[in-house]
Amino acid sequence: MAQVTVRQLAEVVGASAERLLTQMKEAGLPHTSAGEAVSDEDKQTLLAYLKRSHGESTEQPKRITLKRKTISTLKTSGSQGKKTVNVEVRKKRTYVKRDPAALEGEAQADDVALETEAEEVAVAPAVEAEAAAPEPVVEEPVVAEVAPEPEFVPEPEPEVVEDPADMDPEILRQRAAARRKKQEEEEAAARKAAMEARKREEEERKRSQAEERTDKVDKAKETIKRPKRLHDAPPAGAADDSSPKRKKHGRLDRAEPLGRGKHRGHNLSLSDLDRAETGYSRRRGGRKKMRATHEEHTRHGFEMPTERKVIEVELPEAISVGDLSQQMAVKASVVIKELMKLGVMATINQILDQDTATLVVEELGHRPRLVSADALEESLEESLAAHTGEGTPEPRAPVVTVMGHVDHGKTSLLDYIRKSHVASGEAGGITQHIGAYHVQTDHGMISFLDTPGHAAFTAMRARGAKSTDIVILVVAADDGVMPQTEEAVQHARAAGVPLIVAINKMDKEGADPDRVKNELSAKEVIPEEWGGDTQFIPVSAHTGEGVDALLEAVLLQSELLELQAPRDVPAQGIVLESRLDKGRGPVASLLVQTGTLRRGDIVLAGLQYGRVRAMLDENGQPIEEAGPSIPVEILGLDGTPDAGDPFAAVESEKRARDIADFRQEKSRDTKLARQQAAKLDNMFESMAAGEKKTLNVVVKADVRGSLEAIQSALLDLGNDEVQVNIVSSGVGGIAETDVNLAITAGAVVFGFNVRADNAARKLIENEGVDLRYYNVIYDLIDDVKSALSGMLAPEMREEILGIAEVRDVFRSPKFGDIAGCMVTEGTVYRSRPIRVLRDNVVVYEGELESLRRFKDDASEVRNGMECGIGVKNYNDVKVGDLIEVYEVKEVARSL
Repeated sequence: MAQVTVRQLAEVVGASAERLLTQMKEAGLPHTSAGEAVSDEDKQTLLAYLKRSHGESTEQPKRITLKRKTISTLKTSGSQGKKTVNVEVRKKRTYVKRDPAALEGEAQADDVALETEAEEVAVAPAVEAEAAAPEPVVEEPVVAEVAPEPEFVPEPEPEVVEDPADMDPEILRQRAAARRKKQEEEEAAARKAAMEARKREEEERKRSQAEERTDKVDKAKETIKRPKRLHDAPPAGAADDSSPKRKKHGRLDRAEPLGRGKHRGHNLSLSDLDRAETGYSRRRGGRKKMRATHEEHTRHGFEMPTERKVIEVELPEAISVGDLSQQMAVKASVVIKELMKLGVMATINQILDQDTATLVVEELGHRPRLVSADALEESLEESLAAHTGEGTPEPRAPVVTVMGHVDHGKTSLLDYIRKSHVASGEAGGITQHIGAYHVQTDHGMISFLDTPGHAAFTAMRARGAKSTDIVILVVAADDGVMPQTEEAVQHARAAGVPLIVAINKMDKEGADPDRVKNELSAKEVIPEEWGGDTQFIPVSAHTGEGVDALLEAVLLQSELLELQAPRDVPAQGIVLESRLDKGRGPVASLLVQTGTLRRGDIVLAGLQYGRVRAMLDENGQPIEEAGPSIPVEILGLDGTPDAGDPFAAVESEKRARDIADFRQEKSRDTKLARQQAAKLDNMFESMAAGEKKTLNVVVKADVRGSLEAIQSALLDLGNDEVQVNIVSSGVGGIAETDVNLAITAGAVVFGFNVRADNAARKLIENEGVDLRYYNVIYDLIDDVKSALSGMLAPEMREEILGIAEVRDVFRSPKFGDIAGCMVTEGTVYRSRPIRVLRDNVVVYEGELESLRRFKDDASEVRNGMECGIGVKNYNDVKVGDLIEVYEVKEVARSL
């Protein structure tokens, strides 16, 4: 290449001459001006310096790896049709550049070996091996004494180490031929394997067909060998097949089952069997009825029906065509034809309403009987009401629910009353589910229900208010009325339950009971001393101050209510809580409201039923029976009922099973209809506002109440862009099936007071599923809220960095219009987007092409300095315009 000057080289590489001179100076070249010539050696020196400065190696590669992949297809046919098999052949060859000194030594050794030829020398084959296609080894004579071969460490995969440029062309041709031969052999092997596979499939298909034919023959033989139901006297004409004419034509005598050879009994056909059993023959294309007398027919006891049988058909509110036909003992096609006459096109699985089914039954001559869909439920309610009316009412203990805000001392107050330490055992001192206790005081027995105070447990507090007689509202004297305090008042009013206010933490310095009374008076809870009907009792759960007065107030209120319930009837009540125990199975906490529950009773609780195998009190001690107002735990249900479901003791297991199955089917139908409606709603919402981002979760909790609270809290999170989708939820430990479901749905697994078993833990470690344990609901909700916030799209905000005012415009033949500007605000950056404003109206948006201070390029120009600005692709800049420089920032959003 001819010599060029520094300026010409700068134009070729697209850089300025000053920058190129600076780099050449750093590379050690003597060039100082743009007009000096640059030789090829100077270019190589500059190139080597630039490579070193960028971290690239200047040495020539010592190894070159060539890869080749060929793909061919083979078509095969099998039992399932034609298949196409892809055959892929991969080859790789690595060439290693050898040391020139070693090559020169080998050449000298070859010359010495050819000249002397006096003694035998050791011949070492060339290092040659190829994983994909083995090639012929070329032996290369080397004299070990004169020039030993240089030490060489072979590669992990055997490869050829000769330089292709130094090899004989004949050897290269031989190796190419060997590679082609190897490829052809591999393709032939693949074709052979495919043909063998196809042959095996064909043999398997033939074998299966042969087995099917054998099974059919065996079944036919068994059918023929069945005893014949013949009459005592053979009918006339039965011996027609044994005529000499038929024997003359070589027909088999099938009337002789004891024949030998070709006339053996197992050669009988199905037509002979039909003829023997029914008196019909299938020969010669038609049926020839054999003569039989009336006495022979009546010998089998057959009599023609004299009148039509009318069936009473039970018709619920919805019934399928198949079920309706079964009740009327007719084929489904008869019912479908009758529906077509009525103008209704239906299939066998079509659901008919009660009116349509009534018309069909009447048209077919039967008598319909309308049945309510809730007949089982109605009969259960009638029987329970009858039992309750038969019992003798007796006084019972009051059921008291303790409600209030978080950390106001509800459990601590009960702790003092029960002389136990329940609060210390709760996670973080926060009650997570309903606790039920009954205590024997000096004034009588009282049953207490302790409800959670967190906002997520609203449903649990509502259940507590509905299943109670008196509500104790605990309010901290140093904290006053809080949101959950107001909510407890509303629940008590909605349930129509009297209220007693316990002003707790009176032992603290900042206690102010008058503040509590004033704030509750604003909520229409008026103390008795102020003319109201609500008792306010100052107490201290720490010192026990006022606890006796509180219990007296509770018993006084219960006497006013005159609480009574029968004991000599089957038990009824409400499910307070349920959980799945690993060793004992489903465990349900029940509150008996009427009657007596005994061990061995059949209990129907919501969608579950079972026999009471064991019954425990709140301390875990076994008991035999529990009367009204007594909370108990029972074992023996077939599942975990929902908290708040009513329970009842029924007379038989069959009735309990029928009602439970009916409720489960109804629940499934309702859930399916809700899901379909939700899908339609989601479809229209997504069409209108775009698809939402969803966080899939699998939730497992220790008890049913906590699970409901967690589900409600998670579903309340989210907005128009993100939402939580609960893929699965349940009570009990985390099993392998839960992890598999989370893997399929890409969900996060949450365990609330439960743990994963060994199989689930191994699967979680292998698949990398996100599993998190919690024992306080605050932490779970906060983590989910953070995850949803991370899924929100960031908000884009513009920030104005600087404004430059155009003072003059210069014409440049190279860059076009250049605006002479003064920076009036902020800093003007060259790499940021800009807007051109004229009379405060945006006339152009783009970017800067150049930014200079005097003759030098500048990356930024600060406030109060002059500069020259060239706007890219815009030549209409005028004096007085403003050039606004801005940037767009992403700001993280949160729920």
